[in-house]
Amino acid sequence: MAEISLRPGKAGHIAAVGVALGIVVILLGMARPPLCPCGTIRLWQGVVESAENSQQISDWYSFSHVIHGFLFYGAAHLIWRRLGLKAISAQWALALAVLVEGAWEILENSPIIIDRYRAVTISYGYSGDSVLNSFCDMAFMALGFGFARRAPALVTVAVAVAFELFTLVMIRDNLTLNVLMLAWPVEAVRQWQAGG
Repeated sequence: MAEISLRPGKAGHIAAVGVALGIVVILLGMARPPLCPCGTIRLWQGVVESAENSQQISDWYSFSHVIHGFLFYGAAHLIWRRLGLKAISAQWALALAVLVEGAWEILENSPIIIDRYRAVTISYGYSGDSVLNSFCDMAFMALGFGFARRAPALVTVAVAVAFELFTLVMIRDNLTLNVLMLAWPVEAVRQWQAGG
C-alpha cells in the first residue's frame, strides 16, 4: 500500500489561500484594524511591550505560529497516515490546518481572549492583532507545516525546542508559557515574565 501524501498539490494550496482570505474577511468584519494603527508596515517588530506588537508582519510570537504548523502537520500525519482517514483527501490537510489557525485568530481577537490576555499574562496592553499580523500568523503556520512535511520528525522537534528556548531567553515567553498562562495562570510565572 502506498504511503498517503500530505502534500497539498495545486488544489490544496488554492484552498489554503482561500481559507486564509476568508478569515481575513471575517476579521475585517469584526472591525479589526487592517494594518498597524501607527500607519507603518514593518517586517519585524521586536519590542514585546509596544503598541506595534502583534500589528506588524512578524514578531517574537511568529516562532510560536511556526510551531503551530509543526503540531498541525503532526496531527495530520496521525489522522491520515496512522489512523487512515479516508472520508477527506489528505491533500486538504494544509487547508484544514489554515482553518484551525484562522479559527484561533478569530478567537484570539475576540473580546473574551483579549481581556483574558490582559488579565493573566504579561500582555497588559494587548488590544488584539492587526489583520496583516493575523494573515502573516497563518502564513507562518503554513511555513511550519511545510517544513515539518519535508524534514525528519526529530529535526522538526529539535527546531521546535530551539524556538521555545530561544524565545524563552529573549522575551521570557513562548508557546508553552502562553498556553499555560491562558489556561491556568501561575502568578510566579507572571512575575518572572514581568522581570520580577
